[in-house]
Amino acid sequence: MKIDIAPYLEVFRSRRIAVITLLGFSSGLPLALTGATLQAWMTVAGVDLKTIGIFALVGLPYTLKFLWSPFMDRFVPPFLGRRRGWILITQFALVAGIAVMAFSSPQQAPFFVALIALAVAFSSASQDIVVDAYRTDVLQEKERGFGAAVFVMGYRIALLISGALAFVLADHIGWRNTYLTMAAVMGFAILATLFGREPAKEATPPASMHEAVWGPLKNYFQRNSPVALLVLIILYKLGDAYAGALTTAFLIRGVGFSVSEVGTINKGLGFASLIFGALFGGALMVRLQLYRSLLVFGILQAISNLSFMVLAWTGKSYGVLIFAVAFENVTGGMGTAAFVALLMAMCDHRFTATQYALLSSLAALGRIFISPTSGYLVDSVGWVLFFFITFLTALPGLILLWYLRNTLAGLKETTG
Repeated sequence: MKIDIAPYLEVFRSRRIAVITLLGFSSGLPLALTGATLQAWMTVAGVDLKTIGIFALVGLPYTLKFLWSPFMDRFVPPFLGRRRGWILITQFALVAGIAVMAFSSPQQAPFFVALIALAVAFSSASQDIVVDAYRTDVLQEKERGFGAAVFVMGYRIALLISGALAFVLADHIGWRNTYLTMAAVMGFAILATLFGREPAKEATPPASMHEAVWGPLKNYFQRNSPVALLVLIILYKLGDAYAGALTTAFLIRGVGFSVSEVGTINKGLGFASLIFGALFGGALMVRLQLYRSLLVFGILQAISNLSFMVLAWTGKSYGVLIFAVAFENVTGGMGTAAFVALLMAMCDHRFTATQYALLSSLAALGRIFISPTSGYLVDSVGWVLFFFITFLTALPGLILLWYLRNTLAGLKETTG
């Protein structure tokens, strides 16, 4: 049987895909600079642990970003359009903020560093709002899965640069020059915004802040099965998140691998496998479409938890470890590509920034509430049964997905 590869090649050649890849990089770069990398800088500078712990609050804007997303739906900057205009504003704010952090001192002025880091996190969360909206608005239906995949790839590469690479640079050129380098890299990401184009069909912005706040909710609940779709968002990645809550602890304490082995195989191989899975899944979505992709990838994602159950049962085995890590991350990447495409399909272009921010925040709820129970469950039933239970946790989402198959098929018609 001859396979038509034209649809796949068309996606790979898309200018929109190239821009989304670079914007994924732009979104991922600031995260570590106010998180793990800043924590390392403060530790080396001799800041006390209590202060370092309090700095975790700097990440709060990422959780609360839906609060100001209506503002970015409602108002249109006087340049580059409603989406790219806001992206450019947030990117310039990030370049400035990261550069100011470079000239600050966590040891001598921790409060000032906290304020600047909070401003950078706010700008980064704001960039995420509008980049998510831009990606949703500009990608065609057949490009959503692959667009989600390349976005994840760019995001992960940026985390590696602002995380691991920044640690190495700091050892050789110091923290100030490292942060200045990161500011320069962030400046380079602005080219993606300038190179991109506004959506072909520009939606009319909300006429007032009242409409920008309440319009997205009213619009969403007018569609078919709105509550069931919200439950699906919470459940779809729940089993995957539950298993991932203690993966590192399991590999070190439960099976007995060394920290370096876990770092090399789980983190190194996991990183490559995740990107491969996201790209492979995104490419398959061109043919499978949304519902079948969610179903097939979701089933594989659930089965991947059983590979860690096998590892817990067999004990320390490098072959099983490599298979489990690769299988879990490949299927997880595929599931992520389909899930992000689902979120994009559920947004109306008038209110994309607000709806996507709300839906993505809702998606994190399940992980937030179920992950803390993982340690208690392992203590009660052991590792083998724990991973089997995480497999069972994934099944309700798949059952609900099957129930909503007709609703999902009609999403493209309701979101225009």
